[in-house]
Amino acid sequence: MSKKLKVKLTFTLPYKITKRKKWILASCPILDVYSQGENESDAKKNLGEALSLFFISCIERGTINDVMKECGFVPVPPSSIKKPFEKDKNFIDVSIPFKVLNQCQPRAAG
Repeated sequence: MSKKLKVKLTFTLPYKITKRKKWILASCPILDVYSQGENESDAKKNLGEALSLFFISCIERGTINDVMKECGFVPVPPSSIKKPFEKDKNFIDVSIPFKVLNQCQPRAAG
């Protein structure tokens, strides 16, 4: 395959906004990640960047599984999700881009 495949993994996470003096603080408490900005929009954007860098760092260091477990994340079957996440101001989408360099070969059945 000569063309590189690009994919992305997206996390939809809850976040909170609080005002601290002249700054707006944006946080994702379930991952203990924080950022700030001069207004709510900038704080949310900066939080998205901080979360993206957090996930990329965990993936690069090979610690993503341990970090997710430590933060209380457990996989669930798709059938247990009753409805999609409601997109509102209390959730932020964080996308992690990947480039697939070598595609996996199909595993032998057995």
